[in-house]
Amino acid sequence: MGKGNHSTVTYFTFAGLTEKPVLQLPLFVLFLGIYVFTVVGNLGMIALIGLSFHLHTPMYHLLSSLSFIDLCHSTVITPKMLVNFVTEKNVISYSECMTQLYFFSAFAIAECHMLAAMAYDRYVAICNPLLYTVTMSSQVCCWMVAGVYSMGFVGATAHTVCMLRVDFCKADVINHFFCDLFPLLELSCSSTFINEVVLLCLSAFNIFLPTLIILTSYVFIIATILRIRSAAGRSKAFSTCSSHISAVAVFCSLAFMYLQPSSVNSVHQGKVSSVFYTIIIPMLNPLIYSLRNKDVKIALKKFFDNRIVLLN
Repeated sequence: MGKGNHSTVTYFTFAGLTEKPVLQLPLFVLFLGIYVFTVVGNLGMIALIGLSFHLHTPMYHLLSSLSFIDLCHSTVITPKMLVNFVTEKNVISYSECMTQLYFFSAFAIAECHMLAAMAYDRYVAICNPLLYTVTMSSQVCCWMVAGVYSMGFVGATAHTVCMLRVDFCKADVINHFFCDLFPLLELSCSSTFINEVVLLCLSAFNIFLPTLIILTSYVFIIATILRIRSAAGRSKAFSTCSSHISAVAVFCSLAFMYLQPSSVNSVHQGKVSSVFYTIIIPMLNPLIYSLRNKDVKIALKKFFDNRIVLLN
């Protein structure tokens, strides 16, 4: 078989988060609790938005899509990691590894662009409120969501196709807890030049373009808020952005940590930042948007009040 057209590895072994057996069970319990909270929180947010008529707006349509992305993002990684905590060998087949890489990349890229779309939505709502219903119509909103998912799956396809051409030979231990780009490339015994070029180009597009959109949107938003004369008006305008600002701040800080060049000394740091990026953020977003959002709080109160009335 020709070099570059196949991989002699049929399965990989994960090094995992820790090599200490005594920590396996506590970590299993911890991440199981986080995953359950993530599933309940994001499904609850999607259901609440769907059931609450006053949340049927472009902002909450985008938030519902973000919750779906977070749920899928966590589900791609966490269940397999939980299984590995309680099994003797942390193995994954080559095909399963490539599938995990594909969907991890797709939802990670989609989240970047979804946050940018939400920033644009806030820009239109605050800077051009009279044109909001026209600019952010249901059709436009659906096209934006479709574009976000399209960019995610196109980027994931490019990464995965490039990874399929890499030879791994006999190096089969991934120094990570899931099939990520950087740990896989470290195992290659063939040229990874094309992969690195694709990674650089897609990172520039999928990280820095959304970041530019978010920063530009908030420059105009802040300028508009500062022109509002009443303190109450400024507070109300800022409150509509506070949840999104918190989510973006958490996501971007951890995303840039994740993209730092790897080294022997930063392997552990890379695993930790990946835990936050892939597992903690999907759990935090429902909390951020429920605790810091007045409309969601009102919808939650109405929902529970209606349940109490029905039970009585």
